[in-house]
Amino acid sequence: MSNEEMQLALQMAANSISVEDDPDSKYETLSSPKPLRRARVLDLNERRKQFRRTRSLNAPSPFQQFGPCGGIMKNSAMVMQIQDPASQRLTWYKPPLTVLVIKKVCDASVLTPFVQLVTWLVQEKNMVVWVESAVLDDVILNEDIKFRSIRDKLVTFKDGRDDLTDRIDFIVCLGGDGTLLYASLLFQQSVPPVMAFHLGSLGFLTPFRFDNFQEQLTSILEGHAALTLRSRLRCVMHRKSENPHEFEHAVDSNAEPSSSLANSILVLNEVVIDRGPSPYLSNIDLFLDGKYITSVQGDGLIVSTPTGSTAYAVAAGASMIHSSVPAIMVTPICPHSLSFRPIVVPAGVELKISVSPESRNTSWVSFDGRNRQELFHGDSLRVTTSIYPVPSICAQDQISDWFASLADGLHWNVRKRQKCLDELSDLTASGSEDIFDEIENTKLYDV
Repeated sequence: MSNEEMQLALQMAANSISVEDDPDSKYETLSSPKPLRRARVLDLNERRKQFRRTRSLNAPSPFQQFGPCGGIMKNSAMVMQIQDPASQRLTWYKPPLTVLVIKKVCDASVLTPFVQLVTWLVQEKNMVVWVESAVLDDVILNEDIKFRSIRDKLVTFKDGRDDLTDRIDFIVCLGGDGTLLYASLLFQQSVPPVMAFHLGSLGFLTPFRFDNFQEQLTSILEGHAALTLRSRLRCVMHRKSENPHEFEHAVDSNAEPSSSLANSILVLNEVVIDRGPSPYLSNIDLFLDGKYITSVQGDGLIVSTPTGSTAYAVAAGASMIHSSVPAIMVTPICPHSLSFRPIVVPAGVELKISVSPESRNTSWVSFDGRNRQELFHGDSLRVTTSIYPVPSICAQDQISDWFASLADGLHWNVRKRQKCLDELSDLTASGSEDIFDEIENTKLYDV
């Protein structure tokens, strides 16, 4: 390796961030800033040759100097750093041994692919396969001869009772977008890489097809895959009876405070605040980093991630944002004001949402469509970006997968194409009188 290539590889590693700061984690992107040995640099250089960009990335740097005198003040609480999305590629510290398989419930069409997948993982790859305990209670599944031969080799867990933290190396989802949301719910801190197969209805977040799953899985287990780091929202419900200063400094550091982890929930799509069964309009106060912004009068409010921008938010009139954009979307639901448009705020801010004191009714909150609970007067909900994203594995790359999902799932910009001029009758070549004569002759022939 030449000196220039060595310096370039080291510079690539130094100018990027890692997926997970935990040194015991079994996965990372190739953009880890940790000290690299020569073998690691060689590997980086080989991958750089394989996935060479056709252009350079131009973006603001948090360490950039502005002129001879100006610059950004150094701050240990830096929220994020602009990173080239193409550098987010999966690699393994060690070969993955345990895999969690999540399948769509109440769907008989998923049973056959599920049996094929777990059988292949157990027999061909010698991996430890985890499934939810409720899966083994399926009567139709237990009638399958192949499944009964490996049933006793599967490890089971129960949602809400068993903690999967640091037990799973890899996740495979079989179904629709709900399976990926469920995987996000199971891991409220660090999430293993997720590979999602499209076996459901919409499949906006599930880019893989199941036809040649053996080749695709083998390639990913060898570390050949691009990642989309889907940011999540950390939501903390603060009741009026609780200590008002408990979560005061929730976003003042790079680590999420342990005092709020037990009371928080991480959502991948959105948190929705609505008026529930009340006939009155919602009256919700919105604060940003402690500053009052506005009051929402309408059916409610949606606070979503870029991933969730193509879910409930886009149905309420918001724009669609690529999953790699660091942002939080705030979208009103049927606002009682024509000028109240959706807004996008930086990912590092903290939103505080509470019921206005003069509101006629309370509000209701749901997190990715789950855990619905009432928000009373005096209560507040605090929302900010979590430091734990969902590393979603791409079928091709970030850009191709996203626009393919827009086209296939939402039929984005689908219309009949306008005909070109040579396909049309050139009426301008004749005068108006000639056209009139042709019409009259046509009428005579019809008679």
